[in-house]
Amino acid sequence: MTYKTLMLHLDLGRPNAGLLSIVGDLAAKFRASVIGIAACQPLQLAYGDGYVSGDVIEQDQVEIQKEVADAEREYRSALQAHAGNLIWRSNVTMEPLSDYIAREARSADLVITSVDIGASLFDTSKHMNVSDLVMRVGRPVLIVPADTDVLKLEGVVVAWKDTREARRATLDALPLLKVAAHVTVVEIAATDGLAAARRRLTDVVAWLERHGVIAEPLAVAAIGDDADQLARFVQEHQVDVLVAGAYGHSRLREWVLGGVTHDLLMSAACCSRVSH
Repeated sequence: MTYKTLMLHLDLGRPNAGLLSIVGDLAAKFRASVIGIAACQPLQLAYGDGYVSGDVIEQDQVEIQKEVADAEREYRSALQAHAGNLIWRSNVTMEPLSDYIAREARSADLVITSVDIGASLFDTSKHMNVSDLVMRVGRPVLIVPADTDVLKLEGVVVAWKDTREARRATLDALPLLKVAAHVTVVEIAATDGLAAARRRLTDVVAWLERHGVIAEPLAVAAIGDDADQLARFVQEHQVDVLVAGAYGHSRLREWVLGGVTHDLLMSAACCSRVSH
């Protein structure tokens, strides 16, 4: 199992150099093809039903064309020496951007995107709702914090819960886990449930070992909120990538990632590899 095709989502109207650097490294590591994708909504949808003059609409179309061309140029320039095959897709759509990108991900093994809360809140016509994408795409998603330009794989943590989503996420993460220097599978459990958690983790690390991944099991007694405790663990152990399963309800944002809440994911100091 490997990643043969990466799909990279680029935001329009801002540089994507850090994200492109990470994708270039991954493409070279896995000898993967890369699909670059960008999308935005037209001005009419962003401003509702109010009157917008033809000149303003035309100016918006010109700006969109320029931003798409700039993104494609940046994409090809950054990745031409790293990927075996480069494909470009873009669209101006009236639908949510996450819907379009999820549909196009049918040919990808891994979707990679960045998250910038400020930008997303400022203009949803150009910046995708990442949580909606995770819930709809049907592919693993690597979420890269803003301003991150290197994907370190020294320490990878699997946030384990005995759920379908966590099992799916761990399976989807096998290619990354195989190239990680150190893997820890962590389950946060109530004190009276630690023995059962250790048994579960023993099964998980044995399964990983059969796939060539040496992992350390770690059952941690719950102290307060699981998400806060996991966030502290990530910081204290300088985790590079957090692997977790997403479950809940799209649109309503009522979902967590193996104990990682939506807010923790979006403000994490490390990259997150999630599956639903």
